[in-house]
Amino acid sequence: MLAQLSIRDIVLIERLDIEFSNGLSVLTGETGAGKSILLDSLALALGGRGEGALVRNTVDEGSVTAVFDPVDGHPVHKVLSQNGISTGDGLILRRVQKKDGKTRAFINDAPVSVGLMRQIGSQLVEIHGQHDDRAMLDASTHRNLLDAHGGLEAQTILTGNAWRSWKDAEGKLDRLKAEVEEAQREADYLRSSSEELKLLAPQTGEENKLADQRQKMMKVEQVATDLAEANDTLSGNGSPVTTISNLARRLERKRQQAPELIDETLENLDMALNALYAAQNSLETAFHETHFDPQELENSEERLFALRAAARKYNIAVENLPDLAVRMADNLAMLEDGEDRLSKLDAEVKALKEEFFRLANTLSGKRKEAGDVLTQSVMKELPALKLELAKFIVHQEADEANAGPSGIDVLEFWVQTNPGSNPGAMRKVASGGELSRFMLALKVALADRGSAPTLVFDEIDSGVGGAVADAIGRRLARLSDAVQVLSVTHAPQVAAKASGHYLIAKSAVNGSERVATAVTPIFDEVRLEEIARMLSGASVTDEARAAAEKLINQPSV
Repeated sequence: MLAQLSIRDIVLIERLDIEFSNGLSVLTGETGAGKSILLDSLALALGGRGEGALVRNTVDEGSVTAVFDPVDGHPVHKVLSQNGISTGDGLILRRVQKKDGKTRAFINDAPVSVGLMRQIGSQLVEIHGQHDDRAMLDASTHRNLLDAHGGLEAQTILTGNAWRSWKDAEGKLDRLKAEVEEAQREADYLRSSSEELKLLAPQTGEENKLADQRQKMMKVEQVATDLAEANDTLSGNGSPVTTISNLARRLERKRQQAPELIDETLENLDMALNALYAAQNSLETAFHETHFDPQELENSEERLFALRAAARKYNIAVENLPDLAVRMADNLAMLEDGEDRLSKLDAEVKALKEEFFRLANTLSGKRKEAGDVLTQSVMKELPALKLELAKFIVHQEADEANAGPSGIDVLEFWVQTNPGSNPGAMRKVASGGELSRFMLALKVALADRGSAPTLVFDEIDSGVGGAVADAIGRRLARLSDAVQVLSVTHAPQVAAKASGHYLIAKSAVNGSERVATAVTPIFDEVRLEEIARMLSGASVTDEARAAAEKLINQPSV
């Protein structure tokens, strides 16, 4: 329920704090006192459209704060929790309106988007007026209202789940059909390509491994040739080892004749021979280590060229060939068992479709029953509201062509205002005054189902009086047993049924020409005087006071 409304610097309101209670509260006052300002302010706090013209002339910004106390389990708690907002100490919606037209929105002092504030506000308060185009006038909400009235929410959820299961399976079937059809169109190519890749058997990372191995063997091959030539030079027929060895032997034979001339030379020749022998040994070892089978190089090159040729053929990188081979094998397997899978999935889709329509038709029948009950309930309210010749109709079109998450029904509330006239959508057929009364009758019939916890009626009694106004007051009072009701009214019969009465008045500020709107809760004699004024006008008579007292003392039921 709405517990408190605080307004600062909005149009003619400088500072206003109003506390509300359960039951029926009415707001009365002379024309032009500021009742519309109060409703505009409330709408602003609920996420309504803001504009700079709402700010009082002498200041740069105004604000409206609405304090709510939603019951445990109300859907608003879930929405707030999903947005990281705690409601442990109640719920406070605050909207700041700037002179330049910009606004800021806060929920429990946390800045939020106006969209979230509007979503929260719509779950807390419904505002109904003669020209209101929201709430029950929106045909898209009628099915939900009827489901709530008939207690069909669980059945609707089951139907929605069945719809989604059917459509999900249908989507899988369509995708499988497309895949199988594509595979069938390329069957020959797929078989030959899959066989080719199977024989090729590409491995992950194989290209780099082969390329490195080939490069290494090519370098070794080049070095081996040079090593062989060097070995031939040192060890072949023209080897300098033989020449130097022969020279050393001749000098050795002459050594005794002139050792002082030959010893150093022989020593150097021995060193040279030792170095050449060592070079021969290292060359032989190196040459042996570089030895490889040329066929191995040829095989590596052929494998590498085969992989790269396949990659060019399929227009992919060599490294992706293994994945392509797996994918083609899977597609080939799909082609081979696709018909069986299609058959099974098609049977599943048919079963899910049948289950959805079974649930949807059952739900449609229950909606028809709920619609009949709702129609009877509304019709009972119409005669007292001077709509005795009118009819309320829950227009239901059940057609499998309308299948969707909510079933197969298109629902809208229709009315027939006079016998012989064509029935049609409530918002199109009913006049302003009739529309307000139809909405009141509907709200009374729906009671606390499908309703926000706070309902605001803006001059719903406009253009009626006497018994009709009294009937409206009684129904508002009855409705307030289930939800909190606020009503802006000019009808004394309505005001007399209220449990809370607020007087809206406009007066000069401190004797200046500037005026401000104030809202004051009134009781007892002051309330009696206000209802008497509503009965008689500017001049309140004793007769009006007596009539007012009689109205107040009348039972509401």
